[in-house]
Amino acid sequence: MTNELNQTRAARNRMPESTGAGHQTRANTIVKSTDHATPLELSNITIHYGGGKGGAEAVNVVDDFNMTLHAGEMHCVAGRSGSGKTSILTVGAGLTLPTSGRVFWEGDSLETMGDDEIADRRRALIGYVDQGGALIDGMSALENVLLPAVPDGEVEQRRDMAKDLLDLVGLGRRMRHRPAQLSGGERQRVAIARALILGTRVLVVDEPTASLDRTSANRIISILKDTTSDGIAVLVASHDHELVRLSDTVTELI
Repeated sequence: MTNELNQTRAARNRMPESTGAGHQTRANTIVKSTDHATPLELSNITIHYGGGKGGAEAVNVVDDFNMTLHAGEMHCVAGRSGSGKTSILTVGAGLTLPTSGRVFWEGDSLETMGDDEIADRRRALIGYVDQGGALIDGMSALENVLLPAVPDGEVEQRRDMAKDLLDLVGLGRRMRHRPAQLSGGERQRVAIARALILGTRVLVVDEPTASLDRTSANRIISILKDTTSDGIAVLVASHDHELVRLSDTVTELI
């Protein structure tokens, strides 16, 4: 399908009234501060599905998408279901390749990188949270947050950081609870903490408030805004009007 992209910039820094003005922000000692002014850029991105040797007609999902995400900024890709929001997020996170166009991480094009380098750079740069958070059922909240540190053997080194992150998303007293013992909003907050554990510079979040009540959704939005105040760039897909309103920049997919 063809999408008309209308990218607009707005100064929307007011927090939702129900989030609470006293919500604690994340310390820069917990999350690695950004060292590049534009950690993520998408240039002329086109995404097609199908059209292979089987003769199926190609489905045009995204056409000529452009976005520059600055450090400390939240960009929302908004639009109806099926408009290509998730496809854009997975391309930006280097999880899938676009049909055409270029993805830049901190000024470097993914076209110049091999698979191993992309994987290594992604771990250092991108924190990805898919819809629902996708926590491991048999693990506690703390163990879920520490999962990204397992491949590098840094679980013990990052344990205090994981506890701090859970404290700062309001779950310090529930870090021993397993996902089944947490609400949907709490699971989403654990997933965000997990995405930040390796010193993320770009937080990519897919529909973080889709299945939450308004109070829980506003808490998630508050956490995302706090993340940008620490210099982290946030790319989020959502049709939540409050999240769209509070983003620094918005792309509407029609």
